[in-house]
Amino acid sequence: MANRDRVVRASEIGEYVYCARAWWLGAVQNRPSINQRELAQGERDHRRHGQGVRLAQRVERLAVGLLVAALLLGVWWVLSR
Repeated sequence: MANRDRVVRASEIGEYVYCARAWWLGAVQNRPSINQRELAQGERDHRRHGQGVRLAQRVERLAVGLLVAALLLGVWWVLSR
């Protein structure tokens, strides 16, 4: 893969802004971070947060669906009297 085809992730830009040397060591020199435990914990935290966001989205969709159903039922009830 040509270097110009390389995808740059937002986290990589953040790492560069925080510490260009750390980015260079990882991206160019391919040296792993010494903070593997912290990185693993951060990945677990992000995964857990993502699960919470997906659950909140499902609950929101359910709430909107129930609201629409209640409105339709109310309209039907008023019109059927």
